[in-house]
Amino acid sequence: MSLLPSQKPDAPDGDPRVIGVDSEDADRVLSALSAGTARTMLTTLHEEPATASELADEVDTSLQNAQYHLGKLRDADLVEVAGTSYSEKGREMNVYAPTDAPLVLFAGDENTGSTVRSMLGALLGAVAVLGVASLLVQYLAERVFAPSGGVSTASVETASNAAWGVPPGVLFFLGGLLVLALAAGYRYWR
Repeated sequence: MSLLPSQKPDAPDGDPRVIGVDSEDADRVLSALSAGTARTMLTTLHEEPATASELADEVDTSLQNAQYHLGKLRDADLVEVAGTSYSEKGREMNVYAPTDAPLVLFAGDENTGSTVRSMLGALLGAVAVLGVASLLVQYLAERVFAPSGGVSTASVETASNAAWGVPPGVLFFLGGLLVLALAAGYRYWR
């Protein structure tokens, strides 16, 4: 329990950080994440920013070990000091948070990195469009093709039972994801 006010920022959201396997950044990232304790600490920080002592308690390790791994995670630009907190004794403590939400490690040259980044952006955009289209399909299925919309009750019941009781919008979304996965797989293997 702290006697003085503290600031605890939320973990940031951001664009994916794309790192090539052959880069110096990859050496630092892989070295920092080689220990299970460091991976657990990074996962914990993505849930909620914390001080070194809070992290040590959370992952059941010593404060010195937590500080060691935080140093390696900071060197790899995976975490940063995002604020301050005060102990019961009034000591100022750093609050750590992840620097990037997603991290992508790829094998290839720098041109591949920009391709990976653009493919991720296109895929996220396609999933967003698919989500909106699924909502429209669900709306149409519930409002336009409902019994009061001129279609018989029997045909609506038959259509909904044919899909094992799964809403049409969900089926449309899952089918669209399958098509996107097949298209991405084709593009990858080509």
